[in-house]
Amino acid sequence: MFSKSKITETPEKKPDAAQAAAKPAAPAAPSSSPAPSGSAPKAKPSPSVISTDLKVEGNLITSGDIQVEGQIEGDIRAHLLTVGQSAQISGEVIADDIVVHGHVKGRVRGLKVRLTSSAQVEGDIIHKTIAIESGAHFEGSVQRAEDPLKTSSKADS
Repeated sequence: MFSKSKITETPEKKPDAAQAAAKPAAPAAPSSSPAPSGSAPKAKPSPSVISTDLKVEGNLITSGDIQVEGQIEGDIRAHLLTVGQSAQISGEVIADDIVVHGHVKGRVRGLKVRLTSSAQVEGDIIHKTIAIESGAHFEGSVQRAEDPLKTSSKADS
């Protein structure tokens, strides 16, 4: 049923000590130099985290992901925004994907918005798709828009 296959490859010859000593060693590349553009794809960066003991006053803008556990007084724009259970945000939040576990007081604009059972949102939600779990607290209006990210922030307040 099982058979051993024969290996037909010849083993590589290892240079002896005299040959290795005669060859000059190639210079090592500096470790701080950037990788060439044709190299392997870059790893996805981890999300920026606003921890529970941090309070930020001002706007946050990134093309990456943000996870908020602390307090923010200002607007947030990101690719993916996760509002943790202990988070408190006062300001407009705009992202492609928004998941709310905590408290948001202000307008929420996203392509995909999800309010979990622990979410508390006081403000209007402008979305392309929305999911609101049972137990979520929401005060405001809900409006569907084909592209909620391009909606004017001053529209029908």
